[in-house]
Amino acid sequence: MTAPAPHIPVLMDAVIAGLAIAPGETHVDGTFGAGGYTSAMLAAGARVVAFDRDPDAIRAGARLEAEHGDMLRLVPDNFSAMESHLPEPVDGVTLDIGVSSMQLDQAARGFSFQSDGPLDMRMAQAGMSAADFLNEADEGEIADILYHYGDEPRSRRVAKAIVAARPLTRTSELASVVRRALGHKPHDKKDPATRTFQAIRIHVNRELGELEDGLAAAERVLKPGGRLAVVTFHSLEDRIVKRFLRERSGSEPSGSRHLPAVVAANAPSFETVAKPVRADDAEVARNPRARSATLRVAKRTNAAPWTGRNAA
Repeated sequence: MTAPAPHIPVLMDAVIAGLAIAPGETHVDGTFGAGGYTSAMLAAGARVVAFDRDPDAIRAGARLEAEHGDMLRLVPDNFSAMESHLPEPVDGVTLDIGVSSMQLDQAARGFSFQSDGPLDMRMAQAGMSAADFLNEADEGEIADILYHYGDEPRSRRVAKAIVAARPLTRTSELASVVRRALGHKPHDKKDPATRTFQAIRIHVNRELGELEDGLAAAERVLKPGGRLAVVTFHSLEDRIVKRFLRERSGSEPSGSRHLPAVVAANAPSFETVAKPVRADDAEVARNPRARSATLRVAKRTNAAPWTGRNAA
């Protein structure tokens, strides 16, 4: 049996270039994972505070933390909680959204249907599991989650099949249920279970809400001139980041010429510093996970963090 491929940080060079790190700065790596971005930040001379809600990632990073002394601090918490762990403003925040390669590669974590494992999917290894949700939620709620978070056009058919097959405890069971409900041929390019697994994972880990809260937290902790770099992997995530930066930079469309102009309640708190970056062919060849990645970078202005109904 071959060992899992090592985790390769996506768009690494573009992220580090976008952060424009100067030695002695303090940067937040909101999604530590295997420590790829953190290591590059340290190499650039930054002091790093790295967050991860996955206890496995924190344990695996202990050696790196020990090697770098007070230049690296690992925090076992959600990145949305960064403000409570930072005594003063920082120079940069980086977020790499979604599931990590290490989580997908470990069958016991239950994120993937490639290998059989418990139907878990919890990044923090606590709280409601995928099995809890699928075995307890009603059919309508399951269908809505599959439709909104997985773009599953036949979500009601899949939800009905899931309810009929309960209780479900293994990833292989769920994958089989979805394949039977949707029809699956061995030569199909994409496994029909892919959308269902994505949707359930996003729901169980509250990934989109965490992203929205994390962006607002980054706005509050960044110094004027500080950089925010966010890597996303599908349209649901990227839409949230794009909308946030468009609003915060004062770039919202002005609306119809037949309606009164809308006056922003808050001064722009960010300015974009580059066009979105996507992986080139060479990076995709080295790391297929980079195929769907998008990097957006913005710089904090002198304006106060947003408040009121437009704030997250």
